[in-house]
Amino acid sequence: MASMAPTSGGQYHWVSEFSAPRYQRFLSYITGRYALPCPLCHLHKLTEAGSASGSFLTGTIIQGLISIRNPNYNPEAWQGTLFVFAMVLVIYIFNVYAADLMPILNNLLMVLHMVSWAVIVIVLWAMAPHQPARAVFAQWTNLGGWHSMGLSVMVGQISAIYGSMSSDATAHMSEEVKDAGRNVPMAIAWGFFSNGIMAIILLIAYLFSIPSLEDALDDTTGFPFLYVFKNTTSTAGINGLTAIILLPVIFSNIMFNASTSRQTFAFARDKGLPFASWISKVDPKRKIPVNAIALSSIISCLLSLINIGSSAAFNAIISLNVAASMYTYIISISCVIYRKIWYPDTLPPRRWDMGRVGLPVNVIGLLYCCFALFWSLWPSELPVTLDNFNWSVVIFVGIFVVSLVMYVVKGRTEYVGPAASVQKTGD
Repeated sequence: MASMAPTSGGQYHWVSEFSAPRYQRFLSYITGRYALPCPLCHLHKLTEAGSASGSFLTGTIIQGLISIRNPNYNPEAWQGTLFVFAMVLVIYIFNVYAADLMPILNNLLMVLHMVSWAVIVIVLWAMAPHQPARAVFAQWTNLGGWHSMGLSVMVGQISAIYGSMSSDATAHMSEEVKDAGRNVPMAIAWGFFSNGIMAIILLIAYLFSIPSLEDALDDTTGFPFLYVFKNTTSTAGINGLTAIILLPVIFSNIMFNASTSRQTFAFARDKGLPFASWISKVDPKRKIPVNAIALSSIISCLLSLINIGSSAAFNAIISLNVAASMYTYIISISCVIYRKIWYPDTLPPRRWDMGRVGLPVNVIGLLYCCFALFWSLWPSELPVTLDNFNWSVVIFVGIFVVSLVMYVVKGRTEYVGPAASVQKTGD
């Protein structure tokens, strides 16, 4: 899809272009409504984002380091929120005032990513106390209260899914990439598989280095990897190892905001958002959607404020990320399958083609997305309480209802959909 229609819009654009004409506008509008919370939640991940990955994650890792140096330190939610504000400010400055440096930063980030991975793997293998191989590969632990190990695995896979969902961020930068029809899908594929191999190696190293799973999960820092570092090296070593994790995370947040703002810009450009003319405005000097960048940053800060009042509400919004992303993939992949089966001659030319295996891969991908969506709505543990209930199912339904109302009120008259623009350009 990224090769046939390289565009900042991503999923909602693909749905508009590949779905049946009579459903293009409605399906594209609803998909766009579900697609926008995903990158915003993911950006927030540093502070939690479905588990903690973007702005909040950075802050909470720093809080964990402080607690190692000062055992009497008691991390507060409002402190994590302030770290989010600081991180978002850095993100905004880089994306607006250093936009021309992004290609260089991306290359430097790739080198830093590889070096950080190598250093951590070497340190863990050389210095950490190791578990026997049987404990790593043959011992299963169910700490979620589920009645069977299989059910526990199904629910627990969501964290792994969440960690691999940034792959499509590259697609939202397509309009600023040379030869995007070839380079964007190639970057997605190589990035996914290379990082997958690296992740497996790093995961095995970590598992060998955890003497007690219960102690790792209950560590006062809140991060099992800091528990592993504490058992491996000195405080100075912990700071150094954590720093080389934080730097790639910080820069990846900067890049992810760039992707998020482009997706927001594209949906506003197609009149899918309120105040669309302001959001979709491109700065004439910098040639970037500065207003969309500002909006993404503001929303990220507003989300972090929820964490002060209720961590359960905050986590509910963030946990929506997997479910909403899977929904957008289900709709977009279904539309491509529809075109491939019934109208293959109408598909645009593409530089990245999987040939005969393309359709089976699409079908497998669709089935897995349905599978992941189903499990992403389950609670993480038993017994279910108000605090650990997976409220994302409520928000998921709520977004659909609100989107449906918005479509009836404004969308069906104002939102045209990118397919119409593509057809006009073709004419």
